Amino acid sequence: MATNFKSIPIIDISPLLAKWDDPNMAGDQGVGEVVQQLDQACREAGFFYVKGHGIPDSIIKEVRNLTHKFFSLPYEEKLKIKISPAAGYRGYQRIGENITKGTPDMHEAIDVRLPRLCFLVVMRLEFLCISGIQVPSTVSSCRPINPPNLKQLMEEYTSICTDLSRKIMRGIALALGAAADAFEGLLTLVNQDDDITALQVRNKSGEWISAPPIPGTFVCNIGDMLKILSNGLYGSTLHRVINSSPKYRVCVAYFYETNFDAAIEPLDICVKRTGGTKKFERAVYGEHLVSKVQTNFVKEDELNS
Repeated sequence: MATNFKSIPIIDISPLLAKWDDPNMAGDQGVGEVVQQLDQACREAGFFYVKGHGIPDSIIKEVRNLTHKFFSLPYEEKLKIKISPAAGYRGYQRIGENITKGTPDMHEAIDVRLPRLCFLVVMRLEFLCISGIQVPSTVSSCRPINPPNLKQLMEEYTSICTDLSRKIMRGIALALGAAADAFEGLLTLVNQDDDITALQVRNKSGEWISAPPIPGTFVCNIGDMLKILSNGLYGSTLHRVINSSPKYRVCVAYFYETNFDAAIEPLDICVKRTGGTKKFERAVYGEHLVSKVQTNFVKEDELNS
């Protein structure tokens, strides 16, 4: 659960990355320090920055640059891949099409599905706020064809972020006392424009704490499923995006999710650490997702009225 944190912690994960595939990584002092910081961040804020991640800054910036180019395309061009229920709520979202607590969000977005290994990856490229959905691999991916090199760059970026997320999750698994490969998914990496502060995270007292862009870092946050896995040791934290700048803001959010049909329940080790009683029922990720998605978008006729 969130505490009265006043800032978002910054964690240098380079020691974890150096040892991530070492069978004795749990005994390494440097890894242990990173794991301790991850544990504290997940307990107290549910958000943290990571640096020392090894992803070239040139790729991070190019992803944002091409995202800007996509949203600068003519409206008719973007509508070629417009979002729809038939596409699994993938594709381009017009301003006001996504809703939060019944209120239309003032942002454009595009959700893209890129399958990787046994799980699915979702990236959202957008102007103002971040979220994500995931659907079975039978659904159309709705990938943009313009700018011409955006698709190739996204695939490269997704592969890199998948690898990084897997390593961070190993650290979080160790923080919970589980095996290093106990689970995958349940993490978001946020790549935001470096000249606009808009992301805010709410602490226990209700204060909104800014998460300003820090060069060379990603903002990471954990979600509802990790709250269940940890039996409440970790919790997802309410956040919002308010862009007070006169400029458009781009955010590229990479979602490292578990399988659509994965059954999530508290880990035995976490149940023991929290008094021996399961605080959450077993949940199927896809069912949880669908229940959120079905109320997350304005209907076509309402948007055009």
